[in-house]
Amino acid sequence: MIHDDSSPQEQTPVPVRQSLLSLFSVFFRIGLFSFGGGVSGWMHQETVTKRSWIDNNQFLSGLALSQILPGANVSNLAVYIGHCVRGWPGALVALCAVLFGPTIVVMIFAEIYPRLVAIPGFHAAMDGIAVAAVGMIIRMGWISARHSCRSFVPALIAGITFVAVEFFHVQLPLLVVVLAPISIALSWFEGSDHA
Repeated sequence: MIHDDSSPQEQTPVPVRQSLLSLFSVFFRIGLFSFGGGVSGWMHQETVTKRSWIDNNQFLSGLALSQILPGANVSNLAVYIGHCVRGWPGALVALCAVLFGPTIVVMIFAEIYPRLVAIPGFHAAMDGIAVAAVGMIIRMGWISARHSCRSFVPALIAGITFVAVEFFHVQLPLLVVVLAPISIALSWFEGSDHA
């Protein structure tokens, strides 16, 4: 008879494999109702906070990658999260889901937009949606700063990036080419000092 000495507390829980349908459902809703931006904040809420499909570190790594790679940040982040959850099928499903709803809505809006702008209060409604999106972006910035800038090097790189973009209008590709190797080298030296 085989005796298992491991207690329930010592056994690590096996992550629940998410269905492609649930992945599609979440990303379809995100894509369909993400008016005015702030999508990364909503993705964080749905995939990290609410469902625990990935953790904060995984999400922030994906967010950083999605912003430096070519293409739309939302699409890149959907591919990254989908891949983390279900591999390449998950990446494909998440990408299709996040793009499907907005594509249909944009085609419909292109047809009816001239009539919508004539409705009193339409522009005010769009402004309200934009303000809510700004709130989501600020929330995502706060989460990113809180988790990423815990030591001197990340805080320094974040500060340099902010100053370079805000005051000197430096383009992102140039910043990535210059600051990425510096950031990696400084982080490596900082880590080797503590070893």
